[in-house]
Amino acid sequence: MAGTGDAHMRPADDEVLLRVEKLLVEFPVGRTGLKVHAVSGISFDVEKGETLGLVGESGCGKSTTGRAVMQLPEPTSGSVMFEGQELTALNRSDMREARTHMQMIFQDPISSLNPRRKVRDIVLEPLNIWKRGTKDERQALVDKVLEDVGIDPQRAATSQAHEFSGGQCQRISIARALVLDPSLIICDEPVSALDVSVQAQVINLLEDLKERYGLTLIFIAHDLAVVKNISDRVAVMYLGKLCEVAGSDDLYRQPLHPYTNVLLASIPVPDPDAEPLAVEVVGEPPSPVLPPPGCRFHPRCPNAQERCTTEEPVMRELATRHFVACHFPMDGTAVPAQPA
Repeated sequence: MAGTGDAHMRPADDEVLLRVEKLLVEFPVGRTGLKVHAVSGISFDVEKGETLGLVGESGCGKSTTGRAVMQLPEPTSGSVMFEGQELTALNRSDMREARTHMQMIFQDPISSLNPRRKVRDIVLEPLNIWKRGTKDERQALVDKVLEDVGIDPQRAATSQAHEFSGGQCQRISIARALVLDPSLIICDEPVSALDVSVQAQVINLLEDLKERYGLTLIFIAHDLAVVKNISDRVAVMYLGKLCEVAGSDDLYRQPLHPYTNVLLASIPVPDPDAEPLAVEVVGEPPSPVLPPPGCRFHPRCPNAQERCTTEEPVMRELATRHFVACHFPMDGTAVPAQPA
């Protein structure tokens, strides 16, 4: 499946906050000599004030991509340019300082919070580490941020994380991410562990905070229904590769890659009389240790042909700012076979 080509990349100018090129992340499998190909040479960019949705099945490499941007872990190869700095070239001290401008919200809010400390101290800790302002200024900032995310500062001063609900713990995690005034926040499936009603509250909160604090977001999720409501642009991943990149409305209105079509068809419709969409897909994703040649989706793709088993597709623009890497996309515009 897609991964080659950079037709979807925008010019590297002052509006691009983050630019990732040919990101490769691999993990050794014991002493077998094999590798897990978690992320296989993907490229994407995020403009200031934009929300990029990164979606795909579990195991597609989207969370690894987010962590690799933070250099946790350091990518095997590739370029990560953030605010004009090449993060892969920074030493440990400089990278530590760069992370103050980019924060992460994790999937499990409770396990990401220190169970031994008071919630207010958890949010205050980054300011103490970096010695931002005076003691009174730090205290005032923590109170403001807690109030902005909907947490009572007085309760936070006397309670630990386990005394709050899952949704409240995620709000605390958001406060901790905001307190250093970052320009980029990577949200790694921040609502997948929450009830549906709480998911909506957290998404609305993130949208409000994005405007209030001037944030740029990367929103990682496997639920396309969630991503649609918050993302300006969506990138679809499968088995370590990008297969489609488009504006949120365009992608949901007219998906061009068969895999994106499958993901959209899997969204539940709140109507007991609605007919299920007949989208044919078989089997499970192949192993990232031994990914299939050619298009990585071809073993499960309803549109697959012989060419897909040997030739990897290249990202191309089929509609205005709508890019897809597929030999036989959903609109029927097949790519001519390249001469041998």
